[in-house]
Amino acid sequence: MWYPIFKAALSGVLVSAVSETAKRSPSWGALIASLPLVSILAMIWLWHDTRDAERIASHAEATFWLVLPSLPMFLVLPVLLRAGMPFYAALGGACLGTVVLYLGTVWLLRGWGVNF
Repeated sequence: MWYPIFKAALSGVLVSAVSETAKRSPSWGALIASLPLVSILAMIWLWHDTRDAERIASHAEATFWLVLPSLPMFLVLPVLLRAGMPFYAALGGACLGTVVLYLGTVWLLRGWGVNF
């Protein structure tokens, strides 16, 4: 019972740390956000829960491939915001573009024999 609460609390602390740091320094907040802390925690939780090295290896490989289509969002969002688009509209547009890139990446990788 306490384990899921601990996982959620620690994960929440990381998100809060990024948010609080970014209020003071956007660059430092971005540095913390760019660290693969969530992925590392997920692998630790997965190892603790399953002790399955192959599952963790598959997770790490899939994470690599799926980070790539998410990267353009971090360039599109500032362009939309600086063009005067309202925050939630810009965020929604950037997220929608990311979903399209995810679907395209999964389709392309399946053609190369990489399955998720």
